[in-house]
Amino acid sequence: MRVKTSITLPADLLARVDRVDSNRSAFLERAARVYLARVEQADRDRRDIAIINRHARRLNREALETLEYQILP
Repeated sequence: MRVKTSITLPADLLARVDRVDSNRSAFLERAARVYLARVEQADRDRRDIAIINRHARRLNREALETLEYQILP
């Protein structure tokens, strides 16, 4: 379902939008979807990094143990 809304944009930005697409609504919808996807991905990346950092010591220790095991005398 679509909802009609009104926004205020600087004239120069609106002119740039018009040069790219004559359908302002479609352009702004696509732009919003792309922006939101990037924001959501950045949030997921931050959560993943936090998880990795919480387990970094253990993971690094396991990696070193594996490397030590693989070294041949």
